[in-house]
Amino acid sequence: MRIGAVAAHFGRDIGRALMKIEGIIADARAAQVELLVLPDATLGGYLSDLRHPDPMSIPPGLTEDSHEIGRIRSLAGDMVVCFGYAEAVVADGRELLYNSALCVTGDGILGRHRKVHQPAGESLVYAAGDTFAAFDTPAGRLGMLIDYDKTFPEAARSLALGGATIMACLSAWPASMTDRASRLPQDRQSRLFDLYDSARAAENQVVLASSNQTGVMGGLRFLGQAKVVGPGGDILARTSSKGGLAVAEIDVAAEVTRSRRVLYHLKELIPSAYTAPS
Repeated sequence: MRIGAVAAHFGRDIGRALMKIEGIIADARAAQVELLVLPDATLGGYLSDLRHPDPMSIPPGLTEDSHEIGRIRSLAGDMVVCFGYAEAVVADGRELLYNSALCVTGDGILGRHRKVHQPAGESLVYAAGDTFAAFDTPAGRLGMLIDYDKTFPEAARSLALGGATIMACLSAWPASMTDRASRLPQDRQSRLFDLYDSARAAENQVVLASSNQTGVMGGLRFLGQAKVVGPGGDILARTSSKGGLAVAEIDVAAEVTRSRRVLYHLKELIPSAYTAPS
């Protein structure tokens, strides 16, 4: 199977984003990609300031039956496509906004995820999700994480325990806000972004497709560095800090099985030993 992870910039203009997505999916289809992972906030862009978000400049909220979601499903056809958006939900008479991701084909929605872990001031804009769930797709059993989620090993581990052999990590991951490097590859967050991708794949012995935004949104400069990682933590394909499509061909079932042949981390867990002392 061919898996593609996207590095690209998506801003507030959803119409422009849909045109860009159409081109990316066409390129992926030409490369025979069967699973395509687009960045967090594909539709509507991410926040422009993490510490003090501008309430007048936030991503527009969409619902699962919005025509923009339907357009991506139509473009996907028989390809499995994961993408991020701001999800509008009315609860108890008030509208909430979630940083969410959907996994779709032309036949419908296969899975959904609301970002659980919130960095800095993100909670001033978004409500937090509260669960991680794996689901079946034509590409295999899959789970989704949204950027900061992958910092926490428990998030990816819960997906692996739910049977996911592929993880889609959708990000709008910026360079360091406090200790900026002159070149993105030397940035502290650049190193952590790559480290988390390889660690989450290796510790769970799964295939991981990591997408990311590129370019600039307000005061945030995004890293790019989309990649596909094998179950041993090895990077099979990657992009630079600029836009691009990382494509890797891998027999997921065979490689996951091979990686677990001698050491099978999920079966060798000792949960009783991990309880924090009272």
